Amino acid sequence: MQSEDVAYIRQVQAGDRDAFRALVERHSRTVFRVAFRVVGNEEDAEEIVQETFMRGYKAIGSFESRSNFSTWLCRIAINCSLDLIAQRKPTQPLSGVDAEGEEFELQVPSTDPSPERRMLSTEVKARVTTAMAQLTPVERTAFVLRHFEGRSIEEISSVLNIRGGAAKNTIFRAVQKLRRVLEPMGRAAL
Repeated sequence: MQSEDVAYIRQVQAGDRDAFRALVERHSRTVFRVAFRVVGNEEDAEEIVQETFMRGYKAIGSFESRSNFSTWLCRIAINCSLDLIAQRKPTQPLSGVDAEGEEFELQVPSTDPSPERRMLSTEVKARVTTAMAQLTPVERTAFVLRHFEGRSIEEISSVLNIRGGAAKNTIFRAVQKLRRVLEPMGRAAL
């Protein structure tokens, strides 16, 4: 897949706009997923996808193929996401989550959930939303990349432009914060 990306990138660098369209089609879902998990709502994530590809197109001449194109795009998407979060007013929630926390759907496997299960699921969603909102934007980004996207420490450190040890510490801090908030639910379930 990387070699196909490199071929498209070379075509774009030579002036072929259709080749960039192919790159957009190949990577737009991944960019959307990352943006959505960082900013917390679909509308902002769509805006970030557009901004990511605009910035990517403008900067593609400087892409040197030392990293995967998807990692490079992911870094642009994270930067766009963090820019959007920084622009928000302090009175707006960082996660863009409404009172029901719909974007953090936690699905409990059951074909016919009981009312108790539905109530528990609602409570879990609320706790997860609260916990994610307590993370800093960098912690949330690192956590999402590691645990939702399955990215390596090297990719995360590249995306966040930090050392590998700092990336590990950021993920560790995020996990610790989430555990503190979610731990009472685990004890109550026992």
